[in-house]
Amino acid sequence: MSSSRINRRAALLGVASAIAAPTLLRAQSSDAFPETEDEISTQLPVRRNVSSFSQQNWQDHFDELGVGCLLADITSRAVHYWGPDGTYKLYPSSVPMSEELTKRGYTEVVRKRENPSWTPTASMRERDPSLPIRMEGGDPGNPLGTRAMYLSWPAYLVHGTHDTRKIGRQSSSGCIGLYNQHVEELYPLVKVGTKVRLL
Repeated sequence: MSSSRINRRAALLGVASAIAAPTLLRAQSSDAFPETEDEISTQLPVRRNVSSFSQQNWQDHFDELGVGCLLADITSRAVHYWGPDGTYKLYPSSVPMSEELTKRGYTEVVRKRENPSWTPTASMRERDPSLPIRMEGGDPGNPLGTRAMYLSWPAYLVHGTHDTRKIGRQSSSGCIGLYNQHVEELYPLVKVGTKVRLL
């Protein structure tokens, strides 16, 4: 093999190495794989499919604002809130797993709880006999998260969740779920008597 071919090959390999070096260094740097990193539970959630949400007008769903109105849009998997002063909030949500578990129509918030306990319904325990009879509030396995707003329909709630994978998906047994950070923001705004529509 001639020395000119070897020199050309060496030159090409040298250029390729120079181009790849910054990428390799970044991949091996402590920025790409930090040794100390905050737990996922302390980080703000990623807002999935926010771009697919469309702003709603309360007048299209309610006769009056009253103490506030809450719309859970099952199709877009979003919760819309309007305060009595016209304040508007929009959050991604989880929705029921099937149409059979979905209840639609008008209801209202009848009570609220911080760190709610959870008692699976008989139908939930029938579907999954391994479920506990009851789970206390504050338990990281509690599917109601850190806040719950109970609707006038028995066993239907708007609540938080510790399992952030559920948000933006058909993943509940009938309830509307929010990131804990979002339900904690919404909780003090929503009063007992807030009108709710599941659409």
